[in-house]
Amino acid sequence: MTAYSSSFHAVEWRDHALHLLDQRALPHTHQVLSYTSAVDVADAIKDMVVRGAPAIGIAAAYGYALDALAGKDLASAFQVLAASRPTAINLFWALERMSALETEDPHTLVAEAKKIHQEDIAANLAMGQFGASLLGDNARIYTHCNTGALATGGHGTALGIIRSAMADGKIAQVYAGETRPWLQGARLTAWELMQDNIPVKLVCDGAAAQLFRQGEVDWVIVGADRITANGDVANKIGTYSLAVLAKYHGMKFMVAAPTSTFDLTLHSGNEIPIEQRPAQEVTSLNGQPIAPEGCDAINPAFDVTPADLIDAIVTEKGIVRQPNTRAIAEMMARL
Repeated sequence: MTAYSSSFHAVEWRDHALHLLDQRALPHTHQVLSYTSAVDVADAIKDMVVRGAPAIGIAAAYGYALDALAGKDLASAFQVLAASRPTAINLFWALERMSALETEDPHTLVAEAKKIHQEDIAANLAMGQFGASLLGDNARIYTHCNTGALATGGHGTALGIIRSAMADGKIAQVYAGETRPWLQGARLTAWELMQDNIPVKLVCDGAAAQLFRQGEVDWVIVGADRITANGDVANKIGTYSLAVLAKYHGMKFMVAAPTSTFDLTLHSGNEIPIEQRPAQEVTSLNGQPIAPEGCDAINPAFDVTPADLIDAIVTEKGIVRQPNTRAIAEMMARL
């Protein structure tokens, strides 16, 4: 086990094209799709070919560069990519960083997208070490959604901490919540951890409370799609309930995210736009209806966990314990 040991790439640039591991097909099919335009990359983001806030940002940067290579209008590329998903702030951060170069030179823009990609891997490795330092020996971790090499440039955020802690000999057991309705925990996290021989057991979302009641978990570690100035965190739907359960049962709750995930223009989580996805994702599974015909459903893709339920937010700049507005501002001001 090495500090960076994932044996696959979710996002890869080669031959003047963006190559994405199709996460809709995992774990049973390893399929890589190629993209050569911003419109197609935006569709890949919308359709969940690529997912996870950092990976979405990286893919969007490459999508912007692709249209520069093709001599297309970059303002249009920005708009179509920005409209692909509303909650993950990394998407907008990456696009704004690309457009801030104020150039249409494709070589410059491809180089910047590659730099964003490499910086994300470096950030993940750094936060992996910071997060692992908080764990005791024989740690039992519950995680939600997928926050690993599949969701980032490589290594991962929450799973990056687990990877780093595994390299340090600290991990006894990882529990992966299945994460309805897209089952990222079942399809992706379980697969990813098994690739790296990290001990994992799959848990139905509804079984988490019983697991916690039995005292089988020490830390809940999750990623984030947007973090506001006061430390409130938007993450995959189901995160908030896990934070409440962890607080009630005296377990620690950790959020892992790069500083690009912070949105200091928003004071609190009440201001975060929450993506509403199609009801069919709830009423069917792999195209097979599981609810009565005509049954309606709600399908928020994310929820918001208040800062006072979070014990630590871990970034590449360090650890924010008991997050609040002042602590977040001080961390973001570090060089």
